[in-house]
Amino acid sequence: MNVLKAEKQLAVISALVEGVNIWSIERMTGVHRDTIMRLTVRVGERCAQIMDETMRGLRCRRVQVDEIWTYVQKKEGHKEPAEADNQQIGDAYTFIALERTNKLVVAWHLGKRDGVNTEEFIAKVRRATADNRFEICTDAFQPYAGAIDLALSDRADYSQVIKVYSKQEEGRERYSPGSFVTVEKQAILGEPNLDRASTSHVERQNGTLRQWCKRLTRLTYAFSKKWENLQAALALHFAYYNFCRIHGKLRVTPAMEAGIADHVWGLDELISTL
Repeated sequence: MNVLKAEKQLAVISALVEGVNIWSIERMTGVHRDTIMRLTVRVGERCAQIMDETMRGLRCRRVQVDEIWTYVQKKEGHKEPAEADNQQIGDAYTFIALERTNKLVVAWHLGKRDGVNTEEFIAKVRRATADNRFEICTDAFQPYAGAIDLALSDRADYSQVIKVYSKQEEGRERYSPGSFVTVEKQAILGEPNLDRASTSHVERQNGTLRQWCKRLTRLTYAFSKKWENLQAALALHFAYYNFCRIHGKLRVTPAMEAGIADHVWGLDELISTL
């Protein structure tokens, strides 16, 4: 049973999707941070359900894929020996698949940056897409090739974009990469159009995520302390982005542009079943 009135719930969730941290929301609304977190988890579960039900059989044309780094509780290198095997502490990567033409996030996945999680993510991309032929583009992260070949070889023309920097990349947690030198493109599967191969739009989505989801803002104390809290915050962000936030260039929401929604959703629709 909810202890917050609907108006108060909307005030809390409205602040969350605008990138306000929980301590500030507590001061602004008078709602205790523990209550805010419980509400976030419930809303996140609802948003994950909405995404799972609606991101199915989408007719895509050009899908771009990338990952964005954050951490839960502490960075991977700071884990104690007893925490080494705990997969819900340390580095956490959000895999994102963005449809370039309508800016829709067709699938996302939270996990470690490894082969197992890459395969789970690409399996989500398969469930979200129809069986029409489409192009998919990633960076040079090695597990993508096997995962896409396994799950999408019947429907995807796959290319990689490899960005070359003046110094070797040491990890996605870096803040300042070396100077950009050049970009290389290569066909991996099928017959992709290399002139259109790009990951620029999904990388721009990474910037949107860091701006509007406070838990991913760098160099702050807003990082997640629990894996389930990060999962819920991401589910809220992607559902809000797809269905509620009007894209500046499209002038409609990505869901409307993709034809899976006929109006701009209000936040009340995201929490209507709580």
